[in-house]
Parts: sequence; C-alpha cells; structure tokens
Amino acid sequence: MQLLLQDLHLPMRHPFRISQGTTVVQHNLLVTLRDGGVEGYGEGASSHAYAAFTADGMRADLEAARTVIEGARWEEPSELWEALLPRLGHNRFALCALDEAAHDLWGKRRGAPVWRLWGLELRDLPVSNYTLGIDEVDIMVARIREFPGWPIYKIKLGTPDDLAIVRELRRHTDAVFRVDANTAWTAGQTLALAPELKPLGVELIEQPLKADDWEGMRRVFRECALPVFADESCLTEEDVPRCAGYFHGINIKLTKAGGLTPARRMIARARALGLRTMVGCMNESSVGISAIAQLLPLLDFVDMDGAVLIARDVATGVRLERGRAVFPDENGNGVKLLPNHA
Repeated sequence: MQLLLQDLHLPMRHPFRISQGTTVVQHNLLVTLRDGGVEGYGEGASSHAYAAFTADGMRADLEAARTVIEGARWEEPSELWEALLPRLGHNRFALCALDEAAHDLWGKRRGAPVWRLWGLELRDLPVSNYTLGIDEVDIMVARIREFPGWPIYKIKLGTPDDLAIVRELRRHTDAVFRVDANTAWTAGQTLALAPELKPLGVELIEQPLKADDWEGMRRVFRECALPVFADESCLTEEDVPRCAGYFHGINIKLTKAGGLTPARRMIARARALGLRTMVGCMNESSVGISAIAQLLPLLDFVDMDGAVLIARDVATGVRLERGRAVFPDENGNGVKLLPNHA
C-alpha cells in the first residue's frame, strides 16, 4: 500500500462568501491510496470556520501516520478508520480524506460501486441545491440566471438585509429555497424572520445560532415556524444525540465528521432519534462530491454542489444535472482523475 498526497488549489467560479469569510481559491488535499495498480481517491477540504485544519496541516498529520497507513491490513474501510482514529482523531479533516480514499479503493478492489456494496439502490434520491453565497442582491440574481432551472437554491445569509434579499430572489425563480445563516443570527432574529421566510418558499433554516447556544436553540426548536437543521452544532458522532430536542434535522459534513465511516453511523443514529438527515459539502472537487453521493439513498436532503462552485475540476465522478445526481459507470466512489492530476 502506498500513500500519495497532492495539494489542490481550486479557483472558485465566483468569490464565495458566507458569514464567516470569503473564498476565492479553495485549498484542499488529495489523498491517494495505491494498492498495486488500483488507486482510491479522497479529499480533505479546508474551511474559514476551522482554520486549524489547513491542507498543510492535513498533510503533516497524514505524513506522521504514513507508516501505520501503509502497513495496515484491512478488508473493510471501517477497519482502517478505527486503526487510524487514535492517530488522526484530532484532525477529522485528514481522517475524512483517508476514509474516502479507502472506500474508493475498496469498491475498485471489489469491482462494484460503494453504494451497491452497502446494499443500497439508486432510487428516490434527494436533489441537491445550488448555493448562492452572500453578495449584492443583483449579483445573487445573476447567479440564479447563470444556473437556471435548479429546483432548489440554498441562500447564504447573515446580513442586515436578509429578508429583503430573499424577497428579491423570489421574484426571479419559483424554486424551493433553503437558508443558511452559518451561526449569524440570534434566537430572536430567527423567530422573527421564520414567519416571513416561510411564505417565500423557504423549506428550512440551517444553523441560525452560534454552535454552543443550546438554550437559544431550545427556544427556536419549540417556537420556530420553519424546521431548523444543525451544522456547526453537529460535527461528529458524539454530537448527534444532543441535537434531539434542539433541531429537526442534522447536516453532516464528511470532512468535519471524519469520512463516510462515521457519517453512516451518524445517519443511523439520527433516524433512530427522529431527526431528518442531510449531508453537505465544503467546496470539494468531484473527488469529495462523489464520496458524498454514495450516501444519497440514506438521506432526506443533500447539498453537494461543491464541484459546480469551482472553476476547474480535477476529476470525473458523480455529477449534477440541475441538482440530480448522475452516477458514472465506475466502481468505488466513481472517481477518475483528469490527466493533469493523475
């Protein structure tokens, strides 16, 4: 087994702004596990909100665990994940990239897509939104016109003019809206905005309050006119039980959780607790997006438009056609690197 690491510098199609910062170039890490002539690929994505987990930091932690990774013997990806948890548990972003690569390699070794090896079927799959970053409202309207016909748009909010933005965007599309405040609101703001947003076709609010504002979320959960989903409040498996009674659903990010292995357990635990499930992305290329796609049959909602938001992809894999996932005739996660990245 060989571990290969490659920096990815992914220019965004447009500057992408959320309440926590603006991304012009996304700096990710491509992880390759090579076993003979077979390669599996995974991706770790950096984030403004988690500045400790940079591509350089992921690389350093994976290099430190190289001997263990290359010497491990495993049949199921979960076995590698458990073996590396003591060394990489502090950096779930790096662990995610390794776990995605292990799943891709596993499927290619077995000669089947990962979703099929899990016993799933590709039917009644949720449709992905297309995300509109915070910007001048006329620019946000232009983004809708650039990608017309998507059935769902996620609107990043956290400005003094949030309601006016949604009202203006509603004039230009009849698509379903989701809004994501990325922790920028208070409980009072959320409860005041929700009754105004609901008739504008908003179906849910994602992470309105600070991640640790549990008292505020208790109130929002009881009184809000719209369902509320956790993101920053639900990073790992241990966070799922706490979200019951505070959120109606959870948005799982593979990068934050540590990969597909824990994400599957988080989905199962959430369902057992009556929480609805979503998986989101963090401006990944088709490497990371194709990993997310393996989970689609298990989900109520999905946000997997990362490869659409970047200007140049590094791979082929699962792609979106107006929000609908199109799966390639490939094994593993379906990923093939483009020639200049292979």
